[in-house]
Amino acid sequence: MLIKTLSLIILVVSQIPTSQRADQAIQANESSLKQSFQKQQLIWGSAVYIRIFKATSELELWVKNAQGFKLFKTYPICTFSGQLGPKMATGDRQSPEGFYFVKPKQLNPWSQFHLSFNLGYPNKYDRAHDRTGSALMVHGNCVSVGCYAMTDPLIEEIYTLMVAAFEGGQPFVRVHAFPFRMTAENLNAQQKNRWYSFWQNLKTGYDFFASHNRPPNVEVVKGLYVFD
Repeated sequence: MLIKTLSLIILVVSQIPTSQRADQAIQANESSLKQSFQKQQLIWGSAVYIRIFKATSELELWVKNAQGFKLFKTYPICTFSGQLGPKMATGDRQSPEGFYFVKPKQLNPWSQFHLSFNLGYPNKYDRAHDRTGSALMVHGNCVSVGCYAMTDPLIEEIYTLMVAAFEGGQPFVRVHAFPFRMTAENLNAQQKNRWYSFWQNLKTGYDFFASHNRPPNVEVVKGLYVFD
């Protein structure tokens, strides 16, 4: 088991792309982030989980601990494209909503928007609904044509934490993008919205995390997200 685990970590680390810019960002941020981890009794290199909320322009970064996942920090999103609702097609300038995951190879340390990572849109659900688009990112530079844009200092922190998690052996980082916090009150206020049934499906995954303190495994069956 130990040999298998070490082999997995070596494989994941070997897949992490890098650049001088990324190395400098990690070097500049790692010490202070490690101090914050220590204060919050978190272990450096632990798995991370990201949630995005459009309505409040927030990106949450959670870190795995013995109890499940603990909220490490909430970052303000500088800007995103479009309105509440999913991305449908190339060129609609809409930021995605749904359940995505980021592997090491989806990091872009050479991004024209400072640093970035690809959300993996379209995912299996998006493809099942004939949605199109590509290169949907979370990145720096505070400009968006379909992505979630952070300031450069904040994307550096997030990027550093993702690299640390990958180096710790996490094979992929789940990134779940919601229109708003999926409380019953917030969802009920949207009953006449064209995306109400889609958001009901998203809420099931949101509620799983609230109940289990871990992000769900996500599959797509008959055009719907299913969770376990």
